Amino acid sequence: MKQPEVQQVWLKDLGKIDYQDAWDLQEQLLQQNLAVKKQVRDAGEGNHTGLNTRHHLLFCEHSPVYTLGKSGHLENLLINNQQLQERGIQFVHTNRGGDITFHGEGQIVGYPILDLEQFYTDIGKYLRNIEEVIIKVLAHYNIKGDRSKGETGVWLDPHDPAKARKICAMGVRCSRWVTMHGFALNVNTDMNYFNYIVPCGIVDKKVTSLEQELGRSVDMDEVKGLIREAFQQVFEVQVKDEMPMG
Repeated sequence: MKQPEVQQVWLKDLGKIDYQDAWDLQEQLLQQNLAVKKQVRDAGEGNHTGLNTRHHLLFCEHSPVYTLGKSGHLENLLINNQQLQERGIQFVHTNRGGDITFHGEGQIVGYPILDLEQFYTDIGKYLRNIEEVIIKVLAHYNIKGDRSKGETGVWLDPHDPAKARKICAMGVRCSRWVTMHGFALNVNTDMNYFNYIVPCGIVDKKVTSLEQELGRSVDMDEVKGLIREAFQQVFEVQVKDEMPMG
């Protein structure tokens, strides 16, 4: 299958959306790509024309929700169902990797739906590249993002146990090399929500946000623009705006 030299990724900002609704949309886009890949396989080499998978990047904010990954531990949720209801927080078991995390307003959630067979079939490299995107964004604010060995995501001062704090959580799923789920960057997030969980199942490190680090509120659209730019650079793609339906 002949591909253009530069892959195109279609960006759609979903705004504020329920976690399940965003998950359903991701699943729909993933299944569309899997259907294309099946058509290509069934057609046999050289018998398909115009059959290409489509890359997407979704931005959104969620209503307050705790999500538990398929390898997560329920004991890392520190409050019960009644307390969740009292605080207006949803709880969802999800099929991404990783443990428990929080999504809410003031946090930019990014969901790349990429066919990695058009890039590289290496999930570790994919995760490191997502981290690199966020590290580049933080550098714009003179914040040094870093990796913590064995712990996916982006951290500040990960090598100093007294200061280590996580600013971006990550968890992905990959089916026939098509990705879904992604990253959650704390921008102006209410950090009190993290008091009711053991974030990512890691007990000895804190969480932080751009607002907390800079001492001021940060423009969400500005950060989305920086993510878009860094995504283009790191993945060597062209990010284009998804045309509205109808």
